[in-house]
Amino acid sequence: MQGYIIRGLPVVDKGDDLASMIASRFELLDGDILAIASTIVAKSEGRFRLLDDYKPSARAVALAGPLGKDPRFVQAVLDESEEILLEKPFLLSVTRFGHIGVNAGIDQSNVGRGLILLLPENPKASAEIIRDELRAKHRKDCAVIITDTCGRPFRCGVAGVAIGWAGIGALRDWRGERDIHGRTLEITLEAVVDEIAGMANMLMGEAGDGTPAAVLRGLNYPKSGNALFMPESQDVIRRHLKS
Repeated sequence: MQGYIIRGLPVVDKGDDLASMIASRFELLDGDILAIASTIVAKSEGRFRLLDDYKPSARAVALAGPLGKDPRFVQAVLDESEEILLEKPFLLSVTRFGHIGVNAGIDQSNVGRGLILLLPENPKASAEIIRDELRAKHRKDCAVIITDTCGRPFRCGVAGVAIGWAGIGALRDWRGERDIHGRTLEITLEAVVDEIAGMANMLMGEAGDGTPAAVLRGLNYPKSGNALFMPESQDVIRRHLKS
């Protein structure tokens, strides 16, 4: 496997053509996996919002106090969430597209004073659009993964995860295969897109020195299978958080 970062990308704004911006700066090959940080996808989709546009509800005000948060920010989190699973020591929310994360993934860094940046409204659709544009305009058949960073239960630190993907299967199913001792595997599902997102995040870096796009080359990856977010009926942790 080889990994590359896309250098020279300008600051992204609403309406920018990410597929062309990337393809003009790096020679993509068929079969490559293009990983793109959710921040620049959100910026290209105009997901900036003014905090002053949010009018905090009574619930937002009540939640904001113990957290030391701006009630307007808390209202933005509520608006972007299907459900709040934890109210303290942070807001753990279920986004409208199924991802679970802190503060609905809303970003306040590198966006300007008084502004916030929401996650892409539908990261799966965003990945499909970028992939389709790469195929149609640039004749490149690549997989696309939109990444974000998340904390993990029982571990310190954040890691890259996939919140949208296209042209690649989210999971590799090892069930029915045999281990080195000949035993049949019964439950092993490998979260391929998350593993790749983690590798891409290592390449892209963080903070001011970060680069928001990377390419992974030479990986054998599944082409189908889109389920990644745990169904609520099977999610033991989510069930206990709500009990």
